[in-house]
Amino acid sequence: MPPPSRIAGLVLAAGGSRRFGGVPKQLAPLDGVPLLEHALRAVAAAPDVEPVLVALGAHAEQILAAVDLQGAEPLLIPDWAEGQAAALRAGVAALAPRADAVLVTLGDQPRVSAAAIARVVAAWDGTAPAVRATFGGRPGHPVLLERALFPAVAELRGDTGARELLRAGVVEVACDADAVLDVDTPADLVALRTRGAHR
Repeated sequence: MPPPSRIAGLVLAAGGSRRFGGVPKQLAPLDGVPLLEHALRAVAAAPDVEPVLVALGAHAEQILAAVDLQGAEPLLIPDWAEGQAAALRAGVAALAPRADAVLVTLGDQPRVSAAAIARVVAAWDGTAPAVRATFGGRPGHPVLLERALFPAVAELRGDTGARELLRAGVVEVACDADAVLDVDTPADLVALRTRGAHR
């Protein structure tokens, strides 16, 4: 039996950009648009992912004023400083009434493509509770979480995300290096710009 078709999207972008110097990395320019907008565009262009929420915390007002959300609904995370788990918990809880699975991407992974998202979605066949993009054996994003994992997501704490839930029973989908490339520091952004210029 094929899995239910209701797959919602969740873009995690609530962090305080501590390693980026305290300024909102979500707004750092890349190819003429804010960093976060790349992740939002990819989810918006992927088939069968709707609705989409973007989890915001630190610098939320600045981000809302400057970023085209591409149709995503903003979800404000009051306890964003706890770490990624706070945004993941809140996002999955908000989407649970409307979805049978949640496709999670990161706002600081601007090169993840709509094609990679579609590849992860297509690999969801109902035999495993999660699907995860990988590159060279390294776990990355996007990650699809089936409803069976929602209660466990509600128990997550700290800055670990869903990694602990994916130690077993996850379908891994080979993707390109963009699945594991994120922007934590200004140097990461420079490297990403340089890599993009040489593609």
